[in-house]
Amino acid sequence: MKRQRQRLCRLDELDDPGSRGVSFERGGERVAAFVVLHDGQVRAYENRCPHTGAPLDWVEHQFLDAEGALIQCAVHDARFKIDDGRCVAGPCAGDALTPLPVTVEDGVVWLIP
Repeated sequence: MKRQRQRLCRLDELDDPGSRGVSFERGGERVAAFVVLHDGQVRAYENRCPHTGAPLDWVEHQFLDAEGALIQCAVHDARFKIDDGRCVAGPCAGDALTPLPVTVEDGVVWLIP
């Protein structure tokens, strides 16, 4: 059975820089994720810190630091690069977030199989 792409959010729901919490289905379960728009580029990651396994957001849809330059974990303040999810500061330095393949079509961000 071929997996279908899944709608995550509309592009106009994101500021630049900005982020939005979303979810998708995998294996019959809902998976928490988030989408980031930064410098016109869209990225998506699972909402799970590689250090603790906890969600990264401290306020709904808030995944970026105050400057909008890095993804920030609310649990222990780890910082991750937006473009590849690699941790650059904090207890999980060198680890990375789990990236999700996405595409933007007609103003909609889609998770692609």
